Amino acid sequence: MKIAIIGAGLAGLSAALDLTRRNHPVQIFEAGSRPGGLASGFKADHWDWELERFYHHWFTSDADILGLIDEIGQGDNVFFPQPMTSIYIDGKLYPATPLWRNLLMPISWLSKMRYALGGVFLRLSKNWQSLEQQTAHQWLTRVMGAETYRVLWEPLLIGKFGRHYKEVNMAWMWARLHKRSVKLGYFKGGFQNFNDALCDYVQNRGAAVHFKTPVQRITPQADGRLLVETAAGSETFDKALVTTSPGLLAKLAPTLPADYLARLKTLKSMGAVVLVLSLSRQLTAKHYWINLPKTEDLPFLALVEHTNFINADHYGGDHIVYCGDYLDPEHPYFDMDKQALLDLFLPVLARFNPNFKPEWVKASWVFKEKYAQPVPGLNHSQNIPPLQTPLSGLYWAGMSQIYPWDRGTNYAVEIGRRAARKMMQDRNQA
Repeated sequence: MKIAIIGAGLAGLSAALDLTRRNHPVQIFEAGSRPGGLASGFKADHWDWELERFYHHWFTSDADILGLIDEIGQGDNVFFPQPMTSIYIDGKLYPATPLWRNLLMPISWLSKMRYALGGVFLRLSKNWQSLEQQTAHQWLTRVMGAETYRVLWEPLLIGKFGRHYKEVNMAWMWARLHKRSVKLGYFKGGFQNFNDALCDYVQNRGAAVHFKTPVQRITPQADGRLLVETAAGSETFDKALVTTSPGLLAKLAPTLPADYLARLKTLKSMGAVVLVLSLSRQLTAKHYWINLPKTEDLPFLALVEHTNFINADHYGGDHIVYCGDYLDPEHPYFDMDKQALLDLFLPVLARFNPNFKPEWVKASWVFKEKYAQPVPGLNHSQNIPPLQTPLSGLYWAGMSQIYPWDRGTNYAVEIGRRAARKMMQDRNQA
């Protein structure tokens, strides 16, 4: 089969790897200038390592991506520190790791007991199908109690999903708590170093990767093949795999049936806005990740001090801080420039270090993506389109389909490889 893959993120590269191993000619079309998608990075001139545009790490349970890293001979580049993650409650920081420290949270002992028992159930249970029939709002309130929900879970849900937080089903929360580990993994040189290694490996197996080549349209032909159009020209393929957002899939393939296009539009998602700061001094003593409640005086969701996870020596001694938020794609932050976000975000940092001054900021960057976090409603498994679209030969593997798992590089690898298997199975059956 001659195959086109749209997107050189980890889903597209993983699919290409398996397809080239079966000697199928593959061409990858990527709108950006480098591989990695949402896991791609950037670098200041005096840094040794690259930094992710959006904060990333792995869990010890991320078997798909860790297995892939071993497959391509890069296993020695993975390491697992154990940084501290924390929760900001009523103006104070409470460590969330190790897990026993959750008992220090400002809730009653009865609520702590319900929290612990509910957490054990979610870690042990494998029946996520029953949980998707209830919202996280309902289940957590009933099982862990109103106090625990108000203090801990509601702020996290509001921060992640905004006005949609009461729509999110409990299977999504189960997936976050069921497999995640205290140790967090990283790749030497940054995630971009891994992206480049995987892309090189795929290219060495024969795949052609076209960067700065966005696909404009995918059109079915009379002979059953697909015409893929870019600004550089057009080419026909036996099959095509799209690894983008549902909205972009609809634009690329407008000849998809109307009911399928309508189904794509029902898949809700949140965008992400991240302000990255390079500071001359350390902001907090030991906190890597701080979950913040979404309030009027806290204008972002997560404060991530990357260099409390990865040594600052790799960034020329700079201390790296992310100020990140998940937002509706129509949120004003998407139209604000960097200076406006700096004016809004920087005053908050003094809460976490009273000595902080804006003069500590050596450099800053802003990154925005309008498709970063799917919103899974009740019985979401019934709403997910299959990998094969109604258009013969056209497949889709996106974040919206990795459910019940949360979006991330591990599940991008899993769905990319699953899509490759599906394409080859369909060919064999035909």
